[in-house]
Amino acid sequence: MKATPLSNCERRFLLRAIEERKRLDGRQCYDYRNVRISFGADYGCCIVELGKTRVLAQVSCELVPPKPNRPTEGILFFNLELSPMAAPGFEPGRQSELLVKLNRLIERCLRNSKCIDTESLCVVAGEKVWQIRLDLHLLNHDGNIIDAASIAGIVALCHFRRPDVSVQGEEVTVYTPEERDPVPLSIHHMPICVSFAFFQQGTYLLVDPSEREERVMDGLLVIAMNKHREICTIQSSGGIMLVQDQVLRCSKITAVKVAEITELIQKALENDQKVRKEGGKFGFAESIPNQKITAFKMESAAVDTNNVEEQAEEIITKADPPSEVFAKPILHTPGTAQIGEGIENSWGDLEESEREEAAEEEGESEAAAFECREMETEDTSTMRETKKDEPIVLSDSEEEEVVILEPQELPKKTRER
Repeated sequence: MKATPLSNCERRFLLRAIEERKRLDGRQCYDYRNVRISFGADYGCCIVELGKTRVLAQVSCELVPPKPNRPTEGILFFNLELSPMAAPGFEPGRQSELLVKLNRLIERCLRNSKCIDTESLCVVAGEKVWQIRLDLHLLNHDGNIIDAASIAGIVALCHFRRPDVSVQGEEVTVYTPEERDPVPLSIHHMPICVSFAFFQQGTYLLVDPSEREERVMDGLLVIAMNKHREICTIQSSGGIMLVQDQVLRCSKITAVKVAEITELIQKALENDQKVRKEGGKFGFAESIPNQKITAFKMESAAVDTNNVEEQAEEIITKADPPSEVFAKPILHTPGTAQIGEGIENSWGDLEESEREEAAEEEGESEAAAFECREMETEDTSTMRETKKDEPIVLSDSEEEEVVILEPQELPKKTRER
């Protein structure tokens, strides 16, 4: 299913609003949408909401042989999926151009920036290493997928815990979480992508474009940076020419946004770890606000049971006294009784339309019965008129196929003398 195209009126309206420094959601040009992070019950599972754009991240691991050219380093694998649930324009099982571009950008942001210490993932050099797999699923598309995916990826990697292992000779033992506490990944820094949309060949600039703004933009600039102001990757698409001042201005804005998002991520990780240590409730279900209908939970309301008897007496005294008039039973026919006036019983009564239908049905049934009687009388009269010597006619169907049965005459035998 193809995405709904943007009409010319909507396109002109969006461009006119951008020229006037206005946005549909009320943000300023350099404003970022609200970022919300919620963690699942398991380590390495989280959902990041960037406005209405939602991305689910899940990290898993397994022991595999290392690559021949890197025998002492672990393996990192990243995969981003765009499902039709996020937007009707995405087709399942098809590698679109957008999906290929986003996957390459995620790999450049997380793998090429060396944010994860891959040597710490080695268990036995040349034999067994940890393979870390990061799966990203787009749940809802409202623009700026790459920023939400990069935040969800780095948050899931920071939240993930791999099983602890021990090596005795050639034997490798993997411990369960009950036997030994899982071990977090060694992460050096947090690269985060910030997207900039350009309009009218770079004249106007917007941070964190929405889905409608992405449709009318001329070009896109993505800068991945950590809180130390180190640029991890930069990519420009759309065929626009950017001058040096524009790129420097975007890098300064990126540094500010990355510092704010990194602080938010660290606070979310600390709060989740604190709740898990204290034995509190955690997971996606607990992150849903109580006001939402999908929460299936309500805040307990305190009930004051003091002075209940006094309040009951006050209610009784303020209430109107009961009426002293008692209804007398009315006897219509023997075996039935009615208390009070009530309403006439209409059980079995028919409305006018129903009466007319009933009368028509009775007339039709009488006419049909009369026709049947006439047919019977005609049949009996014809049967009486038939003679014994006449052939018998049998008709098995409504067609003209008739079988005539005639008595065969026996040949007369002559005696020879």
